[in-house]
Amino acid sequence: MLTDRDIARWRLHSQHLAAPVDGAENVVRSLLAVQAENPSQSAWAVATRTREPHQADLAGLLASGRVLRTHVLRPTWHYVHIDDVLWLIELTRDRVLPTVDQQLAPLADRMPALADAVVEVLTELPDRTRGELAESLAQRGHELTGMQLMLLAGHLELHALICSGAPRGAEHTYALFSDRVRAPRRLERDEALVELALRYFASHGPATARDLAYWATLTLTDVRRGLAGAGERLESFEHGDRMYWHAPGEPPASASPPGHLLQVLDEMYRGYQDSRWVLDADGLLSRGRETAIGMALVDGQVVAAMKRTVTARAVTFELRPLRPLDPEEAEAIQNAAARYARYLDLELRLAGMLG
Repeated sequence: MLTDRDIARWRLHSQHLAAPVDGAENVVRSLLAVQAENPSQSAWAVATRTREPHQADLAGLLASGRVLRTHVLRPTWHYVHIDDVLWLIELTRDRVLPTVDQQLAPLADRMPALADAVVEVLTELPDRTRGELAESLAQRGHELTGMQLMLLAGHLELHALICSGAPRGAEHTYALFSDRVRAPRRLERDEALVELALRYFASHGPATARDLAYWATLTLTDVRRGLAGAGERLESFEHGDRMYWHAPGEPPASASPPGHLLQVLDEMYRGYQDSRWVLDADGLLSRGRETAIGMALVDGQVVAAMKRTVTARAVTFELRPLRPLDPEEAEAIQNAAARYARYLDLELRLAGMLG
């Protein structure tokens, strides 16, 4: 009989946190989309799933356009592979756009002119930062607040008019979608629903239909259509009062590496809603208002709260255990912190009690 711990450990393997893969491109393609609201945190979310984490790996993919950072699935940024970006946008945007457009209602009459102006600006000179885009729009008579410009950009991304350009250092830039995605892959809706189900449950499974509905902002009816089309290419089991779906195969017996330092935006947490708490089988975390603090996991279970502070010389991980840790758990967390520090090329500092 499977337990919550078994399911959480299984997810470590599905998501490549245990048994990492070669390169950031394989991570993004496999996970289908990786939430990328915070660029530095989300860059580690990708890198920690690779065998040899390097900052230049994802950075190079974003510069070349093999991976894009754009609004899709939910009203937030995700990293998406160039081969998947258009069909995912087309499948999910009808339920995401109302959230964005409701906030743009005061600009409704100006939207066609604003869209034309943004396209004109990025046609003349792509890879513009938000500040540069705001300045160019102002020169054309379109003064916007920072929030209005952010919402406008999200609206245009969801219409596949613009997307991320080549980053300029740590700054996000915008470019025309048609310039970055020259040969977009398109899928019919039913075909897209099947592919979504196959790839989500392979990369995030075991998970429930409600988990996928949350992740992709779809109805349960749509998710069930995808599951029906997937047929025997997915397997399922009942646990508690839920049905869990996954790629064919048996649950793993162990996780390697066992320790991980993750933010709450990580797919291991944010990739679920209905069955999120299998990573907290002991009920150590509050089920109330969500915290922005990170997590230390050992063997798929949250054992400590984590706060990361980065300076020019060092990265400090402040750890607050949620229960007493045994020596093996403390060592797993220390190894995870050391791996993270090597990726950042910074001196490692640990604060808080691990034993």
